[in-house]
Order: sequence, then structure tokens, then C-alpha cells
Amino acid sequence: MTQATLAAIEALYDTVVMARALATSGRQIDLAGLDAEAAALCAAIAQMPRHRAKLLRPALESLAQEIESLAAALPPP
Repeated sequence: MTQATLAAIEALYDTVVMARALATSGRQIDLAGLDAEAAALCAAIAQMPRHRAKLLRPALESLAQEIESLAAALPPP
């Protein structure tokens, strides 16, 4: 299960990178699906034994940093 979850984290990371690139270039983006993907990841990680979930920490930290970069690239509401 850890490999599948890691793959899902990496896929979401790639999606966020693409969204940030589009936002930086001034394109309008729809972020509605990201919430559902993030929620599914959180649910999967919550079901894991703690020692397995800890292995995902570096990937999750990278994802969190990329999400912060995306937030900074978005225009104010």
C-alpha cells in the first residue's frame, strides 16, 4: 500500500507543479479536483501503520512546499 500511496503523492505533486506553471503564466486554473485527491491521500495515510506512514514524510513535505508555491502564484481573490 505504501508504494501505491507514494505514487499517488507523486502524481498529485506533478499536477500541482503543472497548475503552478499555468498560474504563473497567467492562465486560469480549476483546483476543485485537488481537494478530493488530497483528501483521498490523507485517508489512505491515516489507515497505514505509523512506521509505514513515516516513510512517506519526505514526499509529503515536498508536496506541501509545492502547494505553498502554487498558492503564492495564484492571483488574489
